[in-house]
This record gives sequence, C-alpha cells and structure tokens, in this order.
Amino acid sequence: MMAKKHLEINPDHPIGDTLRQKADVDKNDKAVKNLVILLFETALLSSGFSLDDPQTHSNRIYRMIKLGLGIDDDEVPVEETTPQPVEDIPPLEGDEDASRMEEVD
Repeated sequence: MMAKKHLEINPDHPIGDTLRQKADVDKNDKAVKNLVILLFETALLSSGFSLDDPQTHSNRIYRMIKLGLGIDDDEVPVEETTPQPVEDIPPLEGDEDASRMEEVD
C-alpha cells in the first residue's frame, strides 16, 4: 500500500517571506516568478507528485544555476547545448537488469 501524497506549503518560511517581499516590490519580476514556480514544482516532487512537463522544470533550474553563476545565455557555446544523439551513447553496464525490472512493473 502506497502512502497518500501530501503537499504542505509553509507561508511563514523565510523563503516564502522573501519571495513575497520581492514580488510586492515588482509584480512583473520574471526571476521572482520563476523562483516561485521552481519552489512549487520542487515541493510537488519532494511530496511524491509528478510534473506535467519535467523539461520545463529542468530548464528553469538550469537558468537559475546560470543566473547564480553569472553566466549569460550568450556565453554558452552552441556545441554544449546540442544533445548527443541517442545511438552514440554506450549502453549502461547491467542494463539488462533494468529491462527485467520494467517487465515486473
């Protein structure tokens, strides 16, 4: 039996207070909006829920990491953003066990 999923948001947490203050200063601040969405989606994930679009969540995390490191989008070389074709990636060791696990599910 799986535990019931539970999401609790504490509006008095320092993160929530700071985000609320920043949102009150500038309601159109895109960084604050992204942080609020990122916080909510992360809370969903840690509570056992899944995201409708995990790629958007990942992109938001990457943008926040670049912002924290002071990297502009223009500074990222094109070859780093191009994904490696799947057929060029070698198979994982012990991958046959993972395939058998999927059969059980």
